[in-house]
Amino acid sequence: MNYKVRYTLAAKEDLKRLFTYLAEQDLQAAKHSRKTIAASIQLLEQFPFTCRKAASKQDNPLLRELIIPFGGAGYVALFEIEDNETVTVTAVRHQREDDYH
Repeated sequence: MNYKVRYTLAAKEDLKRLFTYLAEQDLQAAKHSRKTIAASIQLLEQFPFTCRKAASKQDNPLLRELIIPFGGAGYVALFEIEDNETVTVTAVRHQREDDYH
């Protein structure tokens, strides 16, 4: 089964923020991180249930997190399995950030 992966506006803003932050330090690393995140997100097109359940107040089993290794840390994408056809990425953060923005 293939899922369509969508991004909320907030998730798109997170990706821009993360890229901009890293690009200010190392443009090549920022470009590489963008490719790494995009490649990892492709996993959600076929296997979103393989990702860990996200801790949430609603205890929603369809709210999940994708761990994206990159360098010494990496990123975490928060997403929700909407239905049998759609996965929505709602936020992306660096693993060293306190929480999603």
